[in-house]
Amino acid sequence: MANPTRIFDLLDHYHDEYAGKNDVFGYKKEGNWITVSAADYLKNANTVSYGLMAIGLKPGSRVATIMGNRPEWNFLDMGILQAGCVHVPVYPTISAENYLYIFNDAEIKVLFIGCHEAYNRVKTILHLIPSLQAFYILEKTKGVKHWSVLLEKGRKFKETEVLASIKSSIQPSDLATLIYTSGTTGKPKGVMLSHSNIISNCLSVSEILKKKRVSKALSFLPLCHVYERLLNYMYQHLGISVYYAEHIDRIRDNMKDVSPDMFCAVPRVLEKSYATIIRKGRNLKGIRKIIFFWALNLGHRYDFELAGKLSYRTKLQLADKLVFNKWRLAFGNKLKIIVSGGAPLHPRLARVFWAAGIQVIEGYGLTETSPVIAVGTFEPDGVKFGTVGKILKGVEVKLSADDEILVKGPNVMMGYLNRPDRNAEVFDEEGWFHTGDIGEIIDGEYLKITDRKKEIFKTSLGKYIAPQVIENRMKESPFIESVMVSGENRSYPSALIVPNFEYLKSWCGAKEIEYTSDAEMARQKVVQDRILQEVNTINSTLDHTSQVRKFIIMNKPWTVQSGELSPTLKVRRKFMHEKYADLIASMYGVEKETPRYAKKRNKKDKKNIK
Repeated sequence: MANPTRIFDLLDHYHDEYAGKNDVFGYKKEGNWITVSAADYLKNANTVSYGLMAIGLKPGSRVATIMGNRPEWNFLDMGILQAGCVHVPVYPTISAENYLYIFNDAEIKVLFIGCHEAYNRVKTILHLIPSLQAFYILEKTKGVKHWSVLLEKGRKFKETEVLASIKSSIQPSDLATLIYTSGTTGKPKGVMLSHSNIISNCLSVSEILKKKRVSKALSFLPLCHVYERLLNYMYQHLGISVYYAEHIDRIRDNMKDVSPDMFCAVPRVLEKSYATIIRKGRNLKGIRKIIFFWALNLGHRYDFELAGKLSYRTKLQLADKLVFNKWRLAFGNKLKIIVSGGAPLHPRLARVFWAAGIQVIEGYGLTETSPVIAVGTFEPDGVKFGTVGKILKGVEVKLSADDEILVKGPNVMMGYLNRPDRNAEVFDEEGWFHTGDIGEIIDGEYLKITDRKKEIFKTSLGKYIAPQVIENRMKESPFIESVMVSGENRSYPSALIVPNFEYLKSWCGAKEIEYTSDAEMARQKVVQDRILQEVNTINSTLDHTSQVRKFIIMNKPWTVQSGELSPTLKVRRKFMHEKYADLIASMYGVEKETPRYAKKRNKKDKKNIK
């Protein structure tokens, strides 16, 4: 069969290539894993299409979904798309204000809601959406139409030949989906992606994985984000079974159940897994503890040239037998591949996972690029630690005069919905898309991301600071989980630091320090001195002007729910500067303000530098 050109062509491809497959998707219900067959997938997607047609939706109508990862997400996705409608997937955790903005901006006709909690978030604003014709919920809720009502209409729909006619009329260049950016600054922007935008990316990343023997993947990043969604399409194209984790907090248990060959993650997930492993190592005693940290240090030195040398390879085989094989057991014992994206991954983590027999490849991209721009491969020299891999086949990249990454290719979006002003800002006269990321090309072929262009700030001494570079260095410390560096128009950088409380707890145990609570330990001098030691060590590796002179230790983690992190677990800097304005100002001995966004600079600043 020819390669798919529209997203829903993946269904026909599945029917032709994997018709007998009985576990296209898996999910856990009431303690048991349940699977969905290829036949059921096709039948349910078609029923959704017929149901949408039965209630009068026409090609081009916008249909929104609010739900977590589950097979029904795919039934709706394919059903919406092959009916010629536009899928608008939305995060289940955003505010009612943002839901209202998105639904009205997209002019949605129909809304599908996954659960009671999501319904409670939107029920007060549904009457404020003039375009909305119907909404359905997947969990039975009094007073709300269950989605089975739509499915029943679909099963009774008689003009089934109309669907074939609509499918044949849809062009690869037609709008397929509107994905709203997480809105870390300002209102969310509706990214318009065509079928060909996403399918071109899907086919290119599929080529990278095609030669690997992968049969099962665990999925836990949100499907409403383009990263996990694209990879789910890749899984389907390659016939890889997709098992959906119950919750991000249940990943480790679900891995042991499912024994996946691969999964995709953001660095924060790998950092937490690594911290858990280190904590267990710290709790070992005697020779076992010595062996554990010997293996760990061996893993931190891993590189591909060294791995080819007999002496190192022999040591690595011993480390694997004594230590690393137990790591793989914690991941289900079959894990071969982790794809990391969404933020920079520290090379130390990538090296130690490779040493443990788990190949970590990094990728880079944006919602606007469907998303992959560059990614590591499994070919010789396909991975270079500290970079996000090679430019994806079919994608063009160049650096501007100030090293901003510019992109062209079939994966680049159609534009932002209803935002000609923003389109004019991100596309130049030659058609290059400006990513807003600063990077460099290593060895003429590997892309390295150094910072966000808009996040670089200038101190009052006229020095430019790239905060992510400092933050990534700080997160190398096992004691530090999250950090945000500030200092625009100030004399020096400062930082808000969230300790890695799990690691801190194990460290306190090893030092025989009583651990009371996270908040209390953050105030303890012994903890503050230990974090200071880490900061001083990191400062010694930085230019003098980039060194963090003051910092404050936070007493609880940052989360999506409390607002500090975006749904993709990036720090929301504007929000942080507003929420923690007093804390930031206190590090400069001034009154409350929000440094980047303040209209007036407090004149006390320079007088109060210590």
